[in-house]
Amino acid sequence: MQFHELHDPKGLANEVTNLGRWGNGDVEVGLSKPEKLPYVMSLVRQAFEKQMGNEGAEA
Repeated sequence: MQFHELHDPKGLANEVTNLGRWGNGDVEVGLSKPEKLPYVMSLVRQAFEKQMGNEGAEA
């Protein structure tokens, strides 16, 4: 997914477009504390839903 498409109000994701990081695409996110896992997983879910063509789907 493109960086501008990601809804990341906490600003944890970074744009890595054209940085030569093979396999990451345009967005990179790190996990620094276990407490942030649910939020990071919400970002992963956004990318997954976009990939599967289910943008905006509720679980």
